[in-house]
Amino acid sequence: MNFYHSNNPISQRIEQLNWTLISLIIVLAFMGFLMLYSAGGGSFYPWLIRQIVFFAIFFPLMIFIAVTDIKIWFKLSYLFYAIALTLIIIVDVMGHSAMGATRWFRVGSLTIQPSEIMKVCLVLALARYFYKIEAKSIGRIKFVIIPLAMIALPAVFIFHQPDLGTAIILILVGVSVLFLAGIKLWKFVSVGFAALAAIPFIWHFLLYDYQKKRVLTFLNPNEDPLGSGYNIIQSKIAIGSGGIFGKGYLNGTQGQLNFLPEKQTDFIFTMLSEELGFAGSVFTIAICCAIIAICARIAMKTRHQFGRLVSSGIANIFFVHMFINMGMVTGILPVVGAPLPFVSYGGTIMASMMIGFGLVLNTDLYHSAPVSTKN
Repeated sequence: MNFYHSNNPISQRIEQLNWTLISLIIVLAFMGFLMLYSAGGGSFYPWLIRQIVFFAIFFPLMIFIAVTDIKIWFKLSYLFYAIALTLIIIVDVMGHSAMGATRWFRVGSLTIQPSEIMKVCLVLALARYFYKIEAKSIGRIKFVIIPLAMIALPAVFIFHQPDLGTAIILILVGVSVLFLAGIKLWKFVSVGFAALAAIPFIWHFLLYDYQKKRVLTFLNPNEDPLGSGYNIIQSKIAIGSGGIFGKGYLNGTQGQLNFLPEKQTDFIFTMLSEELGFAGSVFTIAICCAIIAICARIAMKTRHQFGRLVSSGIANIFFVHMFINMGMVTGILPVVGAPLPFVSYGGTIMASMMIGFGLVLNTDLYHSAPVSTKN
């Protein structure tokens, strides 16, 4: 029986969703709830209660996206990209500024970061673009210029906000979709060498002073232990002191005594490692890896290019966030401000990942369905 037809009852489509993936997302979000309760000093306020509300709002949205006819998302892909790009451009003009950057819209007490939504919209738009292009033609210059522009345009505006971390993530996600679409590896290697050659120019003319300082701090955090190196030093102390099984839930000294900066967002994994130890860290990483593996499996079984690229692209967004967040709090990557999906506090990252995984679930449900009326 083909469960993907839109005239099937919604209850039947919900029943056929990938509940293993949904369950893993719930478990990961619950880990986030636990750590935000701890970050609040054993209180629902100020972060946990809002995070629960975010989850309660966007979880039904994820299910709605999952059971809606895939043709709708295919048809609206370019429109979503255009809206996200417009919001990114507008935020430079009238966005809310915080900590020297203008990245958000203020809506009452909430802040909305369009660049987070753009990651998902970019994957959708690129997946639609490559849907009808034959594999032998994908590498031709005329077919590569448009997707490169689709990646570069929002990345430039995001970099200008300035938000180097999000710009890098957007570029990495976009490039990964190009690679999965079939563009040859040697072309990426050539671009990589060109980027390496351009590092002196980027360093002297494009990077802001605080961004240069982050790189220098990454290379030698002990040079300024009470200033720019403070965050990463405290993070390493907290992670190392957690041992195998941690200091105990709500008993992490670095976190509870507020030595950790941004412990509810960028350094949430540090709190987790200190309180739950190596075992808790490995459990969290295993959940993340299982989510990525399921997305990869969905991509491999999907019969159309659109669904394959959507599933793998969303998995890449999740992986890049996970890798950068865990890498920066352990000192193997510079601190760039990348939240850990479903664990770090934040409404926009919650919304973007719920929308993204709604599309993955949608792809799984409609893995053999036509995505366009012109099929």
